[in-house]
Amino acid sequence: MRFSGKTIVVTGAASGIGAETARLFAREGGVVFAADIDAEGGDRLVAEGAGDIRFVSTDVCSTEAIEALMDRAAGETGGIDVVFNNAGAGGAREKIHEIEPEAWDRTMDLLVRSVAFGIRYAVPHMKDRPGAAIVNTASVAATGSGYSPTAYAVAKAAVLHLTKVAAADLAQFGIRVNAILPGFINTNIFTSSLDLPDKTKSIAKAMIAQASANAQPVKRGGQPRDIAEACAFLASEAAGFVNGTGLLVDGGLTIGQRPSWDPEAPSALGMLAALEEQAKASAG
Repeated sequence: MRFSGKTIVVTGAASGIGAETARLFAREGGVVFAADIDAEGGDRLVAEGAGDIRFVSTDVCSTEAIEALMDRAAGETGGIDVVFNNAGAGGAREKIHEIEPEAWDRTMDLLVRSVAFGIRYAVPHMKDRPGAAIVNTASVAATGSGYSPTAYAVAKAAVLHLTKVAAADLAQFGIRVNAILPGFINTNIFTSSLDLPDKTKSIAKAMIAQASANAQPVKRGGQPRDIAEACAFLASEAAGFVNGTGLLVDGGLTIGQRPSWDPEAPSALGMLAALEEQAKASAG
């Protein structure tokens, strides 16, 4: 019961990573304010009875809604101990030479601005509370190209840097700030934004899940529970000396190109070795 008596706010809590994290915090004794625009999903989460979970309909693109969320959580319990800024979606899918300003701004509002103001409006209710912690959802996309659409990658890199500077800003109040960088996690984050029938989205999600199981050294797709456990660690006293950092939870996806961990994949070094053997054989 790591979070007994603690007040926790989780955004994007109606499904996927957010829902699994809300359940985990609640099962471990926390009072969880689960925020999302998906009221139906939020109500289902509460009805599961995993613990004290209170759904708050919240559009994180509205700073007024974020402020109201934090004020409600603190008003009902006396303060806030943990915030998980997790709400997000795939955002605009166009490349940089094709994207329109409005699509860029919508993506940044959802993925960066919401995190900044989630922190901004939570802090007054978190100051000097023992063990106060903020966790932000970044992504492996923050580490380089090829993992996501361009706007999403840029936004998540911004979240990672925001985490570092916020940790410095808030150290005076005893608030730790860290980020999680998920790899391929089997949720609907990208398929939900596709203009496809639900049945086709389900097929696409299954295909992504199958592909993700073969995309990294850990031979299974990532699950929401993997991120929930990482979040709970970073929010707990066990991580009391961890601050201003990003925790990769990616099954090893970012350790290198496939030949670095798959002995059957062709690599430049392997080809050079083969050529060297051929040269030696010819000379002999």
